Amino acid sequence: MPKINSPAELSKHKKEVRERLYGQKKIRIRVHMGTSGLASGAKTIYEFFREELEKRNIEAAVIHAGDMGYSFAEPTVEVCLPDREAVVFGNVDKIRADEIIEKYIKNGELTDGILPANYRSI
Repeated sequence: MPKINSPAELSKHKKEVRERLYGQKKIRIRVHMGTSGLASGAKTIYEFFREELEKRNIEAAVIHAGDMGYSFAEPTVEVCLPDREAVVFGNVDKIRADEIIEKYIKNGELTDGILPANYRSI
């Protein structure tokens, strides 16, 4: 790994690594599967996203991650569409996961349940 000498070089390296891992224009969905997430059903939500996105022919990287600290709102899911900031949804069950796919991923429409609560009012 090359020596990084400035914040600009670090940002460039971070971007290159993300492009290698996820592809430049790919949708990223992170299901947070820390202890509280798993206890709240995050594994089921993870599997639901993988199966439903494949059925609907939506190319996305569905990955699991650790806890974000929103234990009160587990399971939480972070969705990052190409060229947009990541959005975190809380209290995601299969119905909400389907809504996230149909409204946010397909059409870019924000839905209720975005965390933190003061992010944006809908």
